[in-house]
Amino acid sequence: MERSDILLDLFEVIRDRVENPRPNSYVASLVGDPKGIDRVLEKVGEETTEYILAVKNGRKDEITYEAADLVFHLMVSLKSAGVEWEEILRELASRRK
Repeated sequence: MERSDILLDLFEVIRDRVENPRPNSYVASLVGDPKGIDRVLEKVGEETTEYILAVKNGRKDEITYEAADLVFHLMVSLKSAGVEWEEILRELASRRK
């Protein structure tokens, strides 16, 4: 797998778990939580805090781990909000001008 495809592939997995929930899927459990989008956003907030603390403490391994968690949960929140990854890519590309 090309490194550039990893985020697209991950978003496809998230899309599949949201649209076709499976009993043991972490993504399905998040988006299917009775608290709805609030549960997903709580995870984004939690991961953001953990990322900030890792950066503040200068622990590269923790920074990497927490950044991955944050990106993952951000993607789940985007899909939950009806935003596709391609829309984010287009927005980023528009800022390169």
